[in-house]
Amino acid sequence: MSRRNRRSLQVAAATALLVTAATACNAAAKNDTASDSASGGSGKTFTLVTPDAVGQNEFLKLAVSGIKDAAKQHDGTQKVYESTDTASQQQNVQAAVDAKPDVIVLVGFEFADLVAQQAQKNPNQQFLIIDACTTKTFKNVSCAVFREHEGVYLAGAEAGLLSKSGKVGAVDVLDTPQFRRYSDPFAAGAKKVAPKTATGTRFVGGQSPFDDSARAKEQANTLLSQGYDQIMAAAAAGNYGVFEAAKAKGAFAYGVDVNQCPSAPGTVVDNVIKRTDVAVEKGIESVLSGTTGTTVSYGLKEGGISLTGLEAGVDSSKCVIADHKDVLAKVKELRDQIVAGKLTVDDPAAS
Repeated sequence: MSRRNRRSLQVAAATALLVTAATACNAAAKNDTASDSASGGSGKTFTLVTPDAVGQNEFLKLAVSGIKDAAKQHDGTQKVYESTDTASQQQNVQAAVDAKPDVIVLVGFEFADLVAQQAQKNPNQQFLIIDACTTKTFKNVSCAVFREHEGVYLAGAEAGLLSKSGKVGAVDVLDTPQFRRYSDPFAAGAKKVAPKTATGTRFVGGQSPFDDSARAKEQANTLLSQGYDQIMAAAAAGNYGVFEAAKAKGAFAYGVDVNQCPSAPGTVVDNVIKRTDVAVEKGIESVLSGTTGTTVSYGLKEGGISLTGLEAGVDSSKCVIADHKDVLAKVKELRDQIVAGKLTVDDPAAS
């Protein structure tokens, strides 16, 4: 599993506890952290700073795609700074500020404190944080967050329709409202399409809930031993453990953030994905139009949250859902109802 999957759930922890989690160093990352892909235009300038090396990280690759498209739309230029650890994150943010682009885009909670400091020092510099926000509001800091629970609900509907045992469960990292966004809506979605469905959630917990594949696998096996045959894997880096357990029992699992089906073909049904490219493009557009200092939530309606099964290329995704067009048709109906405001998905983290 990519580090992005671990960090995505750590974002929830940082938000819920108002603390900054430490980020592991990627020893394999390149020291050359800045890459120019300037289009040579005479328009706006944009800089993207990532918390990790982009590499094959699909979540970050989408962000890069988003800033490239934004530069193209505005006949401008863009630069990407790839961080490798906490020190390079700080250096890259400073380098971005020194370059004074029209908008600096940063992905992840790692940058919240850094941006807060820089925003105060540089009131004329516009910042856009993706998948996180600063604790304090600044006129020059815009934020884009995601309504993951909407996508989780749709994945739950798939599970309810596909379950043969009538038991749908989830393996979640911690028992907190923020993390239950990845499990409670899964149960609700399953019950929407199959009211008699039995649901249950197991939590990883322990000393390292975001990185404990063994404990995640153990929790998954507990559900599997009770007859659960569809499991939402919201165990961060422990998702591999969930996939292994499901595969061994001939059961099925669901991934998060990016397409995780290739990691366990025939086992992973679908994934709740975050379209960082959409958040980057729309966020930049909003800043340039003069709407700044706000937090925008991206869900199904905005195209910021989706399922692999609802995206183009599902037939080559290696996801089990590709073989169930009838299920996808029903899920699309639910998505359309949510987008139209006819169906509301409860957010466990809502205050």
